[in-house]
Amino acid sequence: MAKYVVAAANEITPGQCKIVSAAGREIGVYNIGDSYYALVNRCPHEGAAVCRGQIMSRPESDTPGQYRLMQRGEMVRCPWHGWLFEIKTGQSWCDASTRARSIPVSVESGQDIARGPFQAETVPVTIEDRYIVLEF
Repeated sequence: MAKYVVAAANEITPGQCKIVSAAGREIGVYNIGDSYYALVNRCPHEGAAVCRGQIMSRPESDTPGQYRLMQRGEMVRCPWHGWLFEIKTGQSWCDASTRARSIPVSVESGQDIARGPFQAETVPVTIEDRYIVLEF
């Protein structure tokens, strides 16, 4: 599986999201309590840029007019239709069978990333009757 370095850890402060590009996709990387989570920036409901939505808490109520906020700063609200998604899992709170696609995130030291192993890709070259041929 390919790895993509998308940001320095200190670029995303707790409670914030940074939209990055990796493998041709927009990804929202979130910092929740100094742990990092990532969602593909596409709402599974109708395709909105879900990671551009407001980061919020999940309201919970036992009786009308009374509510409390749960999972503070752990939800994102889709900017088109207001669907709530858990940032940590991608689970929708509007439709139990729907979830935003989450991407595994790791934080690695620069020293570990720079260490490699790196290997340049080589291509075999042969000469046939004075033509140069590359083989892929």
